[in-house]
Amino acid sequence: MAKLSSFPITQKWPAQHPDRIQLYSLPTPNGVKVSIMLEEVKLPYEAHLVSFEKNDQMSPEFISLSANNKIPAILDPNGPNGKPLALFESGAILVYLAAKSGRLMPNGTAGKYEALQWVMFQMGGIGPMFGQLGFFHKFAGKDFEDKRPRDRYVAESKRLLGVLDKRLADQAWIMGKNYSIADIATFPWVRNLVGFYGAGELVEFDSFPHVKRALDAFVARPAVVRGLNIPKRG
Repeated sequence: MAKLSSFPITQKWPAQHPDRIQLYSLPTPNGVKVSIMLEEVKLPYEAHLVSFEKNDQMSPEFISLSANNKIPAILDPNGPNGKPLALFESGAILVYLAAKSGRLMPNGTAGKYEALQWVMFQMGGIGPMFGQLGFFHKFAGKDFEDKRPRDRYVAESKRLLGVLDKRLADQAWIMGKNYSIADIATFPWVRNLVGFYGAGELVEFDSFPHVKRALDAFVARPAVVRGLNIPKRG
């Protein structure tokens, strides 16, 4: 474990397979992006559960790897030039894993940047807006008498679903016929919106048939089925 021993996070989560990518995560929409990606591209990895119940995300060891104390994060013992690489932020990790594996990123410069724009669309729009809607609909926000904050996020979530539905109207996946990191970034959040958050009726999800069709195809993929449950909760 010589390559990884200098990273404090390995003291809290020892690596049983120090030659593999170390994943520190939880099966949330952001977390499963990376486990799904790793399952899809078949890079060897070892998953470690970051328990929010135990406040693991606030531990000095975790923050030493993930400066923003958010999951997921990875530590690759075989990064560029053979040196270990630590990364946080799910979008950055997806881009890195696509480059490392040579998979799930369109060929050519134009295709690459088109895919990245849709990853950024998820990171800057779908994730934050769906997350806020989840707070106001499912969690503490549901007790607020003033429904204007909730309704604001409902309206914006519907708008974003409309953008996505239009994109998928005549193609299987966000980037066309080929599945990519744009889909892996996006559909865990769509699934969470209508599933865990229970907001399907609120956003009139049935009025976005192309998104629904693509979501069904996404969750049927074997790598997605596996990745949605990694790391396993204690």
